[in-house]
Amino acid sequence: MSGLSASSNKAVLSRPSRFHGLIVIRIAGNRVRIPNQIRIEFAVAVLALLLFAGTLRTLFAASNEALVEGAKREGEIVFYASMNLSEANILIAEFEKRYPFVKVKLNRTGSEKLLSKVLTEARAKKLFADVIQTVEFSMHIFNRSGVLARYTAQADALYPKNFKEAGYWTTVYYNPYVLAYNTRLVPPRLVPKSYDDLLDPKWKGKMMMEGTKADWFAGVLQIMGRERGLQYMHNLAKQQPVLREGHELLAQLVAAGEGLLDINIPASSADRMKEKGAPIDWTALGAAPAVMVGIGLSSQAAHPNAAKLFIDFALSRDGQKIQQGFGRLVARADLVTEQPAALKEIKMVPLNPALAEKLGEYTQQLRTIFGS
Repeated sequence: MSGLSASSNKAVLSRPSRFHGLIVIRIAGNRVRIPNQIRIEFAVAVLALLLFAGTLRTLFAASNEALVEGAKREGEIVFYASMNLSEANILIAEFEKRYPFVKVKLNRTGSEKLLSKVLTEARAKKLFADVIQTVEFSMHIFNRSGVLARYTAQADALYPKNFKEAGYWTTVYYNPYVLAYNTRLVPPRLVPKSYDDLLDPKWKGKMMMEGTKADWFAGVLQIMGRERGLQYMHNLAKQQPVLREGHELLAQLVAAGEGLLDINIPASSADRMKEKGAPIDWTALGAAPAVMVGIGLSSQAAHPNAAKLFIDFALSRDGQKIQQGFGRLVARADLVTEQPAALKEIKMVPLNPALAEKLGEYTQQLRTIFGS
């Protein structure tokens, strides 16, 4: 009776060795002992799996070739994004290096403005974007509004289901909201360690925050519970935090000492300033709301093949390694062990995308409580 051994891409029959009612086979160079009575079923199953894997590789190769040919004809994509401008340009440069026949036209703005812009264009049936990348609340709303087209990326199986709305958008990276502080003006012993520490009278009028971040607001309520979370927000507002807009601006202001603390900044924004030698660092105040940034295909894409090629690149191992180079957290299964050490220590609570259904409510509450 013949057994089964496997090379990297194909199944090959070979003569097995036997002892004590077992059959010993080799799979990818490893010896595996299988009881005689199930060897046939096992061999058939392994052969079927290998053939299926080979078929998938063939299909993906054919699909990618078709995208490349289509992208060559289209020649460009329009990319709407809310990510950091310099990081977006690095990602685009790497994509264009791999696919020099596609030019990426970037339209970058803040997540709140991008949400309004896309919905306005979509209602007028004049959506210019081919690819959209922004925060999960917006991506969820775009999906529910018919702004996104169905497309399953080649790497889809490597992304957990709670990091995507399957077939429409997938998380490119995610970031926890943390507390940033000026390391020259706030000694280690005084750095707040919990959310309640921010309510200490000594911080009154000395904190800053971005007053438009309804996702942060929703995330804190998700962690604390609605009733306790709303009470906390009212107490925090009594501390008179100074409101500004823009994570990069706020990081610069904290580093310059214009505010001692920024209470709702993505860790990566503080890290970018820290890497430049600025006197800034960050800490988590407990469980931290983690906001996902997703990518998806526009339902009105004028360059669908090039757009799909870009999405596949962004979610590929190489594309995700680029995000990790920015200090971002990624959800891709084969890279989760390679996350930045400091971020591994945080207890992160991914924001539930369905909370976007109450975005208007959260936005109004944030404005009412903090006067933003």
